Amino acid sequence: MKLLTILALSLVSLLQSNNQVDLMFVGDAMQHSPQLNAAITSQGVYDYSPCFRYVEDDIRWADYAVLNLECPLGGKPYTGYPAFSAPDSYAAQLWKSGFDLFLTANNHCLDRRDHGLRRTIAALDSMGIPHIGTYVNAAARERQIPYLTTIKGVKFAFLSYTYGTNGISLQSDAVVDIINRDLIARDIQRARAMGAQVLCVCLHWGIEYQLLPVRSQKDLADWLVEQGVDLIIGGHPHVVEPMEMRHSKAYDKDVLLVYSLGNFISNQRDIDSRGGAMIKVSVTMNGSKPQVHDARYKLFFVQKPSYRGENYVLIPEHRPELLRADSRGEFTRFMQRAHDLVLTHNVNVPAEK
Repeated sequence: MKLLTILALSLVSLLQSNNQVDLMFVGDAMQHSPQLNAAITSQGVYDYSPCFRYVEDDIRWADYAVLNLECPLGGKPYTGYPAFSAPDSYAAQLWKSGFDLFLTANNHCLDRRDHGLRRTIAALDSMGIPHIGTYVNAAARERQIPYLTTIKGVKFAFLSYTYGTNGISLQSDAVVDIINRDLIARDIQRARAMGAQVLCVCLHWGIEYQLLPVRSQKDLADWLVEQGVDLIIGGHPHVVEPMEMRHSKAYDKDVLLVYSLGNFISNQRDIDSRGGAMIKVSVTMNGSKPQVHDARYKLFFVQKPSYRGENYVLIPEHRPELLRADSRGEFTRFMQRAHDLVLTHNVNVPAEK
């Protein structure tokens, strides 16, 4: 009898541990002209394999990893700011490095107009990369949204919206998911009707280079919490903004709110945009109710190349020995400012130890 009890408890423990889903999110994956120049090889191909090697363990730690692809795969000629178009191999390397879902609703998604939007979708589809935020037409959106995926037996819904598209208007029946409360409410309602147990809303919002969220972000975040969302993940400002675990009294559950994860990789020069944060968080089902817990962040720095043939490399905060001597000052300044000016405002979201 005692043996049966032990076996039963072990089985329950195993089931509970298998029920935990570990998620990871990063910010804006950009592709400026100097990044293109650094990636091209003597054979004329674009190689991004060195860029993410020191953070791949963090990406692959997650059961599901999400990033914002802030550059269309618009075809040649490849260009950086202000009208981005990145090689397909850029997305292929991000996928190979371990990301599971690409967000495409951002202010640069129409940089190559409707053709670039459609080509991005076709390229991601051809590589088997899941993506949300832009669609070839309304019928395609109807089929794909809400984006539902089951991870370790838990059904997640992911939604993605942007504040705008840099003033560029669609010229066809393609669709970009723009932030609109009526639209978001309908999508949330539909996700629930389709059996979603965990709701994650990703937003391209806020003001560039502002270290603290503005009123519009706070108001929308409050509203999303009222809608019963479990995870709210933001990007666009290109700098890290505060994070918090907020308790929803109406739903009696904790909600993760991240205002901005900053850049994932870019060539931006302002010290606060020289790196970004990844957020790691776990979700466990307690009956029919999701429990969001163990949220923690990790900072990293973008080291730029110092000579032709060297590429951009992401350096985690805890790996300063990987830095070149000429990068150490900027690395230290970025880390200090992120910790002292921004992350002191965090609520129950500590640094990863």
